[in-house]
Amino acid sequence: MDKTEILKRAKEYIAAEKDERFSKEVEELIAKEDYTELEDRFYQTLEFGTGGLRGIMGGGTNRMNTLEINKATQGLANYVIKAFPDKAKAGTLSAVVAYDSRNNSDVFAEATALIFAANGIKAYLFSGLRPTPELSYAILQLKAQTGVVVTASHNPKKYNGYKAYWDNGAQVIEPHDVGIIEEVNKVTEVKTMTRVEAISSGKLVLIDKEIDEKFWAMCKSQLFRPDLIKAKAKDVRIVYTPLHGTGAMHVEKVLGDLGLKVITVPEQREPNGNFPTVEKPNPEEKPALKMAVELAKKENADGVMATDPDSDRFGTAFPDKDGNWVLLSGNQMGALLMDYVFRSRKEFNKMPANPACIRSIVTSPFGDYICKKYGVTMLDCLTGFKWIAAIEDEFEKDGSYNYVFGLEESYGYKVEKDVMDKDGVSAAAMCAEMILYWRSEGKSLLEHLDDMWKEFGYFEDRAISQNFEGMTGKETMKNMMASMRQNPPASLGGEKVVKVRDLLNDPKLPKSNVLQFYLESGTIVSARPSGTEPKIKFYINSMVPAGNGTDAWLADAKVKAGQLCNGITADIQKIIDAASK
Repeated sequence: MDKTEILKRAKEYIAAEKDERFSKEVEELIAKEDYTELEDRFYQTLEFGTGGLRGIMGGGTNRMNTLEINKATQGLANYVIKAFPDKAKAGTLSAVVAYDSRNNSDVFAEATALIFAANGIKAYLFSGLRPTPELSYAILQLKAQTGVVVTASHNPKKYNGYKAYWDNGAQVIEPHDVGIIEEVNKVTEVKTMTRVEAISSGKLVLIDKEIDEKFWAMCKSQLFRPDLIKAKAKDVRIVYTPLHGTGAMHVEKVLGDLGLKVITVPEQREPNGNFPTVEKPNPEEKPALKMAVELAKKENADGVMATDPDSDRFGTAFPDKDGNWVLLSGNQMGALLMDYVFRSRKEFNKMPANPACIRSIVTSPFGDYICKKYGVTMLDCLTGFKWIAAIEDEFEKDGSYNYVFGLEESYGYKVEKDVMDKDGVSAAAMCAEMILYWRSEGKSLLEHLDDMWKEFGYFEDRAISQNFEGMTGKETMKNMMASMRQNPPASLGGEKVVKVRDLLNDPKLPKSNVLQFYLESGTIVSARPSGTEPKIKFYINSMVPAGNGTDAWLADAKVKAGQLCNGITADIQKIIDAASK
């Protein structure tokens, strides 16, 4: 892209951007003649994808800023008006808007609400930051037609995002996602109004405790053993970190109401979009839980719990019998929660007819074995909780199954039906009860996890990701995936690849740029370019089939799985290195 075109796009952006913070950034880059940075900001327009927007904040068409938020919201408003013509005519359309602790989230959220209001759509705006699962819950409670949460979830601090939801409380999917994108791309004029005008006209309504209190009650209502909690909760000490996000208010309230002693990491309790104590506010990553684990050791706590900035992801750590703290993976906690929910439903005669669990395709098949034990059908779907919600929606329409649990390996769980997205708050409550249950049975969660491995086989998981920034990054990832399609590896980690599953040509699921390689042992390796970040991700779901169920067998299985994962990791790195040249 030549300098003339870069300057043309930059000046057009400056003229259109009403937020001086972002337009000034571009003006300063032009003054410094920083064409490398200008090219990165203007070589493309930040794409409104199937779930919304996500990108680095700043001035430019390839950045998250007020101009892009405004266009997205106007397009979404236009689509909603067309999708619900009777309600539009009657003036009864509504939307819910929430936001997390990231820099600019409150600004973007208010801009979103005011555009809805100016388009005749009543906007319910949370008075302060709130978790993503509460946004989903509020849409259903308020019977809104759409909703938006401003968040970039667990991404680094330079990112922000905009997720669009539909009237079922779930993120938009086909055909609405395509229809919204078409409307966004057609936007030439954005309607808005002032906050005073919106409130006085009744088109902007601030919400908080009337939804909060119902949400807390809902999270607690999912639990199975209130008597056990009442009797034993005071004996359990949990160290919790919201990682500078939205979780403290909700997790402290719900766990506190249950009677548990919750010790929140003081340095990470307050919302802060700069995330000063962590490089990435991601409970999947060990460094993010470092302060919580250190405090847990000091306080002699029974466990660590963590939520990401918008509180939809839930991470944990527990001490083993030797006092070493173990961080559980998303697959491991998912398996424990699944087993506990199914076990409890059976015990209290709450298992519905035709029960079904839903997991993403890159989530460990560990859960498949648990489902089989309890007579639950396991279904898989594309990565992203919107697909889990979509399948659950189908159950409601055709009556084929009854939803009992949903999970994905990236620390996402849904134990309830009142939220149509992953929910770290309700997962924390269920995990707390599960800790108490297994303690009453004389076991820790880690000891029960060992028992499950002895029964079903040992499962170990790894995730490998490689960033590819800028213009060339997308092309590199595209070429890497094309190469693996044309010449799939014959073996990985010394094991033969016996089957290749290409999600661009899978008859059971919507098309997606994902490849899965099935190995002789039952191990699955998946390759997937991220939908929200400039990186490609590889998932290793290794398996050692069940043996004699002894401690010696488990120790040997762990060694075998570790060796296999190491070998696969080395082979994947070769693929990445070859593509990066």
